[in-house]
Amino acid sequence: LPIRTFLRVSRNSFFRPSRKNVRVSRCSGESLTQWKAEVSAALGSYWMAELLLLTPYPAAAVQTPDFSPRFSFLLLHRRRKAGILPSLEDLLFYTIAEGQEKIPAHKFTTALKATGLRTGDPRLKECMEMLKVTLKTTSDGALDRHLFKKCVQSNIVLLTQAFRKKFVIPDFQSFTSHIDEIYESAKKLSGGQVADYIPQLAKFSSDLWAVSLCTVDGQRHTVGDTKVPFCLQSCVKPLKYSIAVHDHGTEYVHRFIGKEPSGLRFNKLFLNEDDKPHNPMVNAGAIVCTSLLKVKAFHFPSVMNFMKKLAGNEYVGFSNATFQSERMSGDRNFAIGYYLKEKKCFPEGTDMTAILDLYFQLCSIEVTCESASVMAATLANGGFCPITGERVLNPEAVQNTLSLMHSCGMYDFSGQFAFHVGLPAKSGVAGGILLVVPNVMGIMCWSPPLDKLGNSVRGIQFCTDLVQLCNFHNYDNLRHFAKKLDPRREGGDQRVKSVINLLFAAYTGDVSALRRFALSSMDMEQRDYDSRTALHVAAAEGHAEVVRFLLEACKVNPVPRDRWGNTPMDEAVHFGHHDVVTILQDYHNKYSPQETTDSKETAEKNLDGML
Repeated sequence: LPIRTFLRVSRNSFFRPSRKNVRVSRCSGESLTQWKAEVSAALGSYWMAELLLLTPYPAAAVQTPDFSPRFSFLLLHRRRKAGILPSLEDLLFYTIAEGQEKIPAHKFTTALKATGLRTGDPRLKECMEMLKVTLKTTSDGALDRHLFKKCVQSNIVLLTQAFRKKFVIPDFQSFTSHIDEIYESAKKLSGGQVADYIPQLAKFSSDLWAVSLCTVDGQRHTVGDTKVPFCLQSCVKPLKYSIAVHDHGTEYVHRFIGKEPSGLRFNKLFLNEDDKPHNPMVNAGAIVCTSLLKVKAFHFPSVMNFMKKLAGNEYVGFSNATFQSERMSGDRNFAIGYYLKEKKCFPEGTDMTAILDLYFQLCSIEVTCESASVMAATLANGGFCPITGERVLNPEAVQNTLSLMHSCGMYDFSGQFAFHVGLPAKSGVAGGILLVVPNVMGIMCWSPPLDKLGNSVRGIQFCTDLVQLCNFHNYDNLRHFAKKLDPRREGGDQRVKSVINLLFAAYTGDVSALRRFALSSMDMEQRDYDSRTALHVAAAEGHAEVVRFLLEACKVNPVPRDRWGNTPMDEAVHFGHHDVVTILQDYHNKYSPQETTDSKETAEKNLDGML
């Protein structure tokens, strides 16, 4: 029998199969395999549709373990190639077009930016180049389906992932609106002092304030003075440590440098009991770490190339004026260098003055907030640059670097920062804070005014506010701390799943599942798109135990009305479930509506009735 395909899809939407077959039944001698599909409208709004495939296979055969879901997807792929089903490019076109015959180019780029991707993203290079060429041949600046397909086909996987909201931050626009609010709140702070020990730092205005973020999927957001170059200063310390570990390995590096917080000022002439610097985040440790780069002839240009790879080939420069000033005013670091030389802390044959020159050069590397956020995102992404896809650092180097940033990265404020923020970070005297949210994103905050410990006043406030809003703290409980925002979750999906699970448990009469939902403070009066509650469903199916549990233990409203005005009583009467009718009549007489309260609070108050 030929395959016949039926689509039930909202107009101007498209489907993309995303589930294996979930139900099989007999239909006219053929098996009816029902597929769930995600249907996306413009800008990634989600709808649900069903793709019904009539196959020539018997229902019993489809239900056997030998009938692989993978085979079913291959079958679907063949039908798509044969022209029966639309291609991914066509589906993406219908998503953005909203029923129109053509898509204006600016509409496509606007929709793309809403997902967090930039038109200048290296991963979209082929798409954007083809778009420019194509627009030269069109008079109205719009793309029909054929031209659109031609433009996006080389990057269709990334684009489909973006528009299906499958990035680490699904609702990127909502998240960035929170970032902007935190930025504006920190902008009002006026305390702190701009570093003035060299003129290149003293020249910066105290009003400068910038935040830039890059997720592990390459979503970008910037706010403030993000294109103003500034020197990394101490923010370069974790980066050069990661290069040293990547090149030499952990064991070799830590023959010369310790792993413990020092408890002392970052520029103290002090070593641990083994006559080694305490960690690579203090000046002594950073100078020794620089000497390890020199061991393999890592000259400044090669380190710069490595930094550019970390930044995804975005802006990485060098301030020669800052380098000269640092060298002229670096007596303290020269003293530390001679002390380290006297204690034989350097690898054999090290030229201490050449090492200090390289140290000052590395501190004078210039970045912008935007390029530095990609560096942080590379650390967050396990050493892979999110916007180029290139592996820059090995996992060992990333793990060690983040561990030391967490314990030693914020000068004498490291313990407080680990306690309140709980994320790896490194600050610098230029006003930068390199913040890493592992497996999620990298953030660079920059504002020159510093507190008495040498950290950016606005940057510290931003990091603190971010963790108070979002569950990014290393020890936030992702399952039970519901008061914080989790940007990694797609809120709509969670609400839909909650309603589906509740109503399905009522439909099947699963009192145990309902008991678990109630104990987890779920709103037991949630409604579906027809305003039907779990009580409606249980009454219609005749599950007396479920009805009794919902009324007695959960104290739900016994007389809710659905979109047609029907109550659970009407459902029970219609389907002839007399025992359910009796239960509902008893509670109908007792029920008196209470003032509206928060659903979770109500559910928690009802727990005693269940136990």
